Formats: sequence, structure tokens, C-alpha cells
Amino acid sequence: MAQERTLFIIKPDAVRRGLVGEILSRVERKGYSIEEMKMMNVNRELAGRLYFEHEGKPFYEKLISYITSGEVVAVLISGERCISGLRRIMGDTDPIEAAPGSIRGDFGFDGTMNLVHGSDSTESARREIQLFFEA
Repeated sequence: MAQERTLFIIKPDAVRRGLVGEILSRVERKGYSIEEMKMMNVNRELAGRLYFEHEGKPFYEKLISYITSGEVVAVLISGERCISGLRRIMGDTDPIEAAPGSIRGDFGFDGTMNLVHGSDSTESARREIQLFFEA
């Protein structure tokens, strides 16, 4: 099995709704470790670097506006196969499609304001961790 590191972001709607503790407890109960964590505001430049692969798509501006709309909690997570495991804990981007028991399935109600972000591959994880923790 592969020990991995990944970026996990608790987005502005989850912070505003007081879900940070609940979300982090789910991550820890799964057995993943929190290596670093910080509450911060994401500026437009950082948001553009995070979501660069979506630039030019119809939903890009909504993504940027949303992630910059309030405080986020950026978390560096490590653990056995944590990239795919966290994506399962997060649930489908569309909260209607997200499985009950997942973060988005239990707490989500909007596809854009979807509570959390997690890296989708080891390459993305390396790049995203550098943006938030090694810059």
C-alpha cells in the first residue's frame, strides 16, 4: 500500500456553517493524519493557480468567486491511499448524487458551493500542496 500526502480544503460555506470540526473528525476517524493546517483567505491569484485546468470553462468564474468569498481551512493530510480515500469521504461534487454518509451527501445542497476540495491525483497533490504549504 502507498503512503500519500494530499491537499484538503474546507471551503467558505463549510467554514461559515460551522462544519470544520465535523469534517476534520471524519478525516481523522478514517485514520488519516493532519500534518499541517491553516485558516486563510484565498486571493484571486492563488485561486487561479489552484483551478487553472478549468480556466475558460463556463463555471470557472463561479469557482474563483466562491473560493475567494471567505475563509478556508487548508489541510495537509497524509495516510495510506489518502487521495482516493478522501475523495470517497468527500462524495460526488453534486450533493444530490453524493452518497449518504459522505461530506457532500450529508451537508451539501449546491454543486458550486460544495464544502470541500481534495486533490484528484498524486501529481495534483504535489502541485497543490506546494501552492498552500511550500510556497
